[in-house]
This record gives sequence, C-alpha cells and structure tokens, in this order.
Amino acid sequence: MTKPPAPRRHLPTSPFNAPAAPPVKEFALDDRVSHDQYGLGRVLQVEEGVALLVDFGSRQVRVLSPYTRLHKL
Repeated sequence: MTKPPAPRRHLPTSPFNAPAAPPVKEFALDDRVSHDQYGLGRVLQVEEGVALLVDFGSRQVRVLSPYTRLHKL
C-alpha cells in the first residue's frame, strides 16, 4: 500500500492565490453531533478552542480540537 501524496503547500512568494483556510468549527452545549468513529452524540461540555466532552450513549469521549472527524447535525 502506498501513502497518498502530501498536500502542496503555498509559498508566500507565489503569484497564485493562496488556498482558502477551512472554516473553524464551533459547537455549543446540547448540539447534536456525528463522529466518524463513535457515531451520534450530544455535546455535554465545551472548552473553547481546546476540546469537547460528547456523550455517545455508551460512553463519554473528550474530542480534541480541530474536530476533524466531528460534524454538527
């Protein structure tokens, strides 16, 4: 198996436009969320920009920022 190629980085001296930064995900208390590994859950606690405590029914998981595998429903 081969690894996928690394994403190309933008050089500051490049005459082309820089790629847009991904939007920052923000979650609030009691938001319904979906996680790629754990499934459906509800946000129990928010530590701004650091982590979220999410209840997935069978377990509570602390999900660290940048929340790449977590999606708001």
